[in-house]
Amino acid sequence: MTLQFSLGSAAPETVDSPCVVVGVYENGLLTSAAARVDSAAGGAIKRQVESGDINGKAASTTVLFAAEGVKAKRVLVVGLGSQKTFDAARFQKVNLEAARAMARLPIDSAVSYLAEVDVPGRDAAWRVRTAALAADHATYRYTATVKPRDKNGQPELAGISFAGNDEAQAGIEQAAAIAEGVRFARELANLPPNICNPAYIAEQAVTFAEAHDTVSCKVLDHEDMDRLGFGSLLAVGRGSANKPKLIVLEYKGGAADEKPYAFVGKGITFDTGGISLKPGPGMEEMKFDMGGAAGVLGAFVSAVKMGLKLNLVCVVPAVENMPDGDAYRPSDVLTSLSGITIEVLNTDAEGRLILCDALTYTAQTFQPKALIDAATLTGACVIALGKYASGLMSKHDDLAEELLSAGEHTLDRAWRLPLWDDYQIQLESGFADVANIGGKNAGAITAGCFLSRFTEGQRWAHLDIAGTAWDEGRKGLATGRPVPLLAQWLIDRIEK
Repeated sequence: MTLQFSLGSAAPETVDSPCVVVGVYENGLLTSAAARVDSAAGGAIKRQVESGDINGKAASTTVLFAAEGVKAKRVLVVGLGSQKTFDAARFQKVNLEAARAMARLPIDSAVSYLAEVDVPGRDAAWRVRTAALAADHATYRYTATVKPRDKNGQPELAGISFAGNDEAQAGIEQAAAIAEGVRFARELANLPPNICNPAYIAEQAVTFAEAHDTVSCKVLDHEDMDRLGFGSLLAVGRGSANKPKLIVLEYKGGAADEKPYAFVGKGITFDTGGISLKPGPGMEEMKFDMGGAAGVLGAFVSAVKMGLKLNLVCVVPAVENMPDGDAYRPSDVLTSLSGITIEVLNTDAEGRLILCDALTYTAQTFQPKALIDAATLTGACVIALGKYASGLMSKHDDLAEELLSAGEHTLDRAWRLPLWDDYQIQLESGFADVANIGGKNAGAITAGCFLSRFTEGQRWAHLDIAGTAWDEGRKGLATGRPVPLLAQWLIDRIEK
């Protein structure tokens, strides 16, 4: 179910809703909305604070039922923690937990006053957008391949109204569009690889393009790519019965003669490692190895839904990496679309082999203003940065700063790693122009260095999202990152 967002301005004690949501800081300090509800209810919240049932601990939740003097059937009181240290990250966290609490209740709608809470350095539009996106993230449910739940006639949360004025309108509109892109990315990445193969991703792209007049889609199959010289990409897909696809989406939101921005996303729909076979434990998570493709497609969806006044290209090399009698091997030498030859030292370093051809194609075909790729590229990046920050690499300081700023704004954060030429020596080969791995040291960086050889002359940046694209564990879901970061970066290009 898609969560619907809206804005409202009614006083919290007068809203006729299944639930109103208000906040309380530690030490019993009530927000203005909570104070109004408390006053109308004859001190019901303060009594709970005094008894210790409401302690204001960050992200704690308490439900008051049928508070006399308040029109709403329920009051959800959310802890905000210390007011002195309240910041953007805490704001996002409390809105996530508030939405999870709402989703557990038998309600179909709610009105939240948490977006009125002051966040240093953030305006009303940011607060509403962040609260809405947090709610959408928290209430997402994967249902594509599971038996429908028996709801026993109980309603499910379908909409949240956020308290806000005209200043917040842009935030709610952006939230709806970005949330749609995030859901698109999460759904695609969560699907099992027997459904979400290269042909399936291509079908989803074509369907989206057909539904939007400003969007066109072209899909190259393996024969098309063979004629053009995609030697590196096609080698990776040789071992699979699911043939590779190159998906090219174009959005025309700007002037006809204006150069586009371009996204490229790694679309390995399942990664066994190929002949360099991965260990069995945890291999099921390799359905998420197309998280980069899902992320750039989601950002593309968001841009279209926002109607951004720019041109945008999204290119997805969609490939499955499998071992069979025709699979590529360690020591093979591949000729990439750019003409650069590549010695394969490990077939599990396949993402960079499909990206290098996709980057070359995108640069040559579209000559973009800026070229950004996103990929679940290296386990080394997970070791370096964990699950909180995506790795960012670029030789262009201005582009890197733009992306870092977009990440900070959306809390979809990245951290810059060096891309110095010093590391290039690790990719030297005696049998080709470059090797596809650089050894165990600085693995995330040498992967970025490899890609940099195919983006000479381009204003290019690389996002390694191996640690941020999905949550850990057998029940871990795709996160939809870096859709918020990329969507904000595009918004910033309009607002310059």
